[in-house]
Amino acid sequence: MTDRFADLRQTAVDLKVDAVALVPGPNFTRALGQSFASHERPFVLIVPVTGDPAAVVPNLELGSWEQVNFDGPVYYWRDQDGYQPAFDTLAHDLHIHTLAVEGQVMRVFVHHALQKAMPQLEIIDGEKAISGLRMIKTDADIAALEAAIAISERALAHTLNQVRTGMTETEVEAILVGRLFAEGAEGLAFEPIVAAGENSARPHAHARADYQIQAGDALLLDFGARKHGFAADITRTVFVDHVSDEGRAVYETVLAANLAGFVVTKAGVTAHDIDDAVISTLEASPYANRIRTKTGHGLGRDVHEAPYIMRGNHEVLKAGVVYTNEPGLYEIGNFGVRIEDDVLITTEGCRSLTTFPKDLMIVGKT
Repeated sequence: MTDRFADLRQTAVDLKVDAVALVPGPNFTRALGQSFASHERPFVLIVPVTGDPAAVVPNLELGSWEQVNFDGPVYYWRDQDGYQPAFDTLAHDLHIHTLAVEGQVMRVFVHHALQKAMPQLEIIDGEKAISGLRMIKTDADIAALEAAIAISERALAHTLNQVRTGMTETEVEAILVGRLFAEGAEGLAFEPIVAAGENSARPHAHARADYQIQAGDALLLDFGARKHGFAADITRTVFVDHVSDEGRAVYETVLAANLAGFVVTKAGVTAHDIDDAVISTLEASPYANRIRTKTGHGLGRDVHEAPYIMRGNHEVLKAGVVYTNEPGLYEIGNFGVRIEDDVLITTEGCRSLTTFPKDLMIVGKT
């Protein structure tokens, strides 16, 4: 019988700890095949090197938890009773002395509950090793990503056909979100960014209800559908009605940087090498002072996950890694341009999972 926690047990061995702990999030979902949210309620899965895994589960999730076919002791707790007794019983039964946790995901009060139940427990940050199990995508993972991306690209094409001067950013956002679900999205990868004019110079802008899109505006859309547990992450910048000489020059510079990233991407490249190729292209342009961000990040069950594509990260990237290639140039008070593709590293080189055109596009012409 296959042990679905075998890779987590091996991770514990590699980290020289007695067990690994997961809380709701992408690693938890990958391990159990079902997503959960904990909100204010502690919810923990502990996988030891040997023996049965164990879980502390809010009574609220009893019905959903039964669907994961979990073989191991489960310590339920009710809001009225508090969660500490469940952790205390877990500690009495489990007998562990060292534990690796997800340092970027586990919240402090959960950490404290574990420590209170096991005062001698040594807790270490195993985030990189635990999340690293998701870095190399399986064929099924890639198929899920492609499904999410295809939905996103169909929604984008529909939305851009509706854009007209005088619309607000929130109106465009509403069209985009509605179309994502109409095309089959199971959820949003993140809150979409729809930003026009000077708002496009804010990399993480929020759509405005009080700004009407004007002729000549840059219009930046950064968004993604979620499908089969995986997230797309796409950005395209278009121009409304017409484009200025400056807008065209900035766009072509960003596109050249995006293409430079593809040229160097192959199995064995480092994250540093990709970012250096992309950012060097931007730095060599007249717009170097508009650089605000690194090239990109890993993509999968989470929108932002390892590897992080930036100078100084000398991690060697293997075939099966998916990352975002998203250079941008942003001038506060003027406009910004970003082009983002989702890229699969292969043994031969790489393949763009995004296929939406990148040639400069003008929409909403009157």
